[in-house]
Amino acid sequence: MNWNPDIGIPLAIAGVLILIAIAVFGRPRKPDQGRRVDSGKPEHAAGPGRREPRLGDGEDDEEELRIGDLDELAQSEDAIQEELELIERTLSSEASPSESRLGRRGDTPPQRIVTLFVSARDDVLIDGAAIVIAAEKAGLTYGHMGIFHRLVEGRPEAEPVFSVASLVKPGHFDLRRVHDIETPGLTFFMTLPGPVSALDAWETMLPSAQRMAELLDAVVLDEQRNALGRQRIAHIRDELRGFDREQEKAAQRRW
Repeated sequence: MNWNPDIGIPLAIAGVLILIAIAVFGRPRKPDQGRRVDSGKPEHAAGPGRREPRLGDGEDDEEELRIGDLDELAQSEDAIQEELELIERTLSSEASPSESRLGRRGDTPPQRIVTLFVSARDDVLIDGAAIVIAAEKAGLTYGHMGIFHRLVEGRPEAEPVFSVASLVKPGHFDLRRVHDIETPGLTFFMTLPGPVSALDAWETMLPSAQRMAELLDAVVLDEQRNALGRQRIAHIRDELRGFDREQEKAAQRRW
């Protein structure tokens, strides 16, 4: 992966600031932390079930705490580094989204479009860095029109199985300004017929939307912006099975 200083340096600085914040503010403060204890008070003054510390007490516990803190900090560093690498990999994948052909659809008008929404909770906004990380973890690729796509495995040149755009017009993600991106949600959509059967496309899009909703602390909604329940999922599956049967019949008639 080529290092892009215009992007990589700010991301590295942001990572360092996050690490500092974790180290300083990330641990809960003990009730007596920062407060001196009068050693002249009798032991029973500490309350039932508690005794005042004596010389030599807690040395082993202090050493264990130090080791635990180091392990926790190392794990935090690894997690942050992993997320920075995900962002950097996506940012460097395409110099210009308008030039990318990944996820490009053909000129044939679709017969049907199936849509899902991933909406933020409590009227908050989802930031761009979180979207990039979630999209990468959900197996999406940034490409044509500046949006994310699920490509056919082994056939990246084919039309996408489905795509993901922002709810904010015009819907694309300018990853050169990833930290300025804020959106109330995402639109998942697949056009039919596509590179795979309608039912297979749905069985790929639904778990991807659910995964991104989980990562972004959001909720999955149907095309009417209602909560997506089991009954609606079953109904969509039945409709797509019917669509696939009609496509098979049409193909047989052409032969």
